[in-house]
Amino acid sequence: MDVLINVFVGLHIIGIAALLGGFFSQMKAMGEGTASFGKGMLHGALTMLVTGVALVGLNQADDAEVNNVKIGIKLALLVVILGLVYVKRDEEKISPPLFGAVGLLTVANIFIAVLWT
Repeated sequence: MDVLINVFVGLHIIGIAALLGGFFSQMKAMGEGTASFGKGMLHGALTMLVTGVALVGLNQADDAEVNNVKIGIKLALLVVILGLVYVKRDEEKISPPLFGAVGLLTVANIFIAVLWT
């Protein structure tokens, strides 16, 4: 079971990297007001959702303690991120505050995962 959990943790990190990497690659365009949500950002957010749900299930099946409040907050942030990216994915220009909010929520999600023990 540990190997399977570690595989999903790796996939979860790849999803985070896709979402945050897409944000960082558009930061210059965000300053110019021409940023857009790429397909990689959408797929990264979806990967995070699927692997995160799988990780909760696998940890509960392994009788590991799961902090449901932490997971609930992370899920809420991810749903907001996913909603914004999905709804605005076809627009050529995203307003800088909205684009920045996705980056900020992604970083907040990472810090919650790492620092909340």
